Amino acid sequence: MNIIKRATYNSDEVDVLSREYLFRGFIQVEKVSLKHRLFQQSEYTSVIHRELVQRPEAAGVLIYNDHQQKFALIEQFRIGAMDDQDSPWQLEVIAGVLDGDESPESCIRRESLEESGCELQDLQHLFSFYPSAGACAELFHLYSAEAVLPEQGGIFGVADEGENIQLHILDYADIRNLLTNGRLRNAPVIMALQWLEQHIKTIRNV
Repeated sequence: MNIIKRATYNSDEVDVLSREYLFRGFIQVEKVSLKHRLFQQSEYTSVIHRELVQRPEAAGVLIYNDHQQKFALIEQFRIGAMDDQDSPWQLEVIAGVLDGDESPESCIRRESLEESGCELQDLQHLFSFYPSAGACAELFHLYSAEAVLPEQGGIFGVADEGENIQLHILDYADIRNLLTNGRLRNAPVIMALQWLEQHIKTIRNV
């Protein structure tokens, strides 16, 4: 099986002609005009015009506990899912945006206290990825962490930031159903639970 270890081209093969901001708020929207090299050719594309959404880097964590056989997810209203046919209240891993030069690990520890009350020690990095590279520059860092979980969930979040977050403490036995019943609608939580499912299989075979 051939595994692609590196990209065919790098950023040197992109010719950016212009960039201008169309909107600047919590997110920014740029209009970009560019050309990029064509595969297996020395020529470049004609001029391409794209809108680019700029969001800060973000980090998230799946908190679990092998002894308790449980894991934590949060539920909150999401504007991006406002028109979802089922519900704009989404199940997610605990997550937040990096504050300035903050590291992903520092961000996760802060967000975990705010959204679950759990204090995290050792973090395991799972993936760093672009959730929607076709239009958005956000880079998301996904981690897992084992910690003592509360027996029950609760309501968390920073009220001044408009957060109203419900913490759910779920059983390992719920994972397969969550991954197949259509309730999960965002990439980090799906990836995290797929990782946890494999982790559980590994520890049970030891």
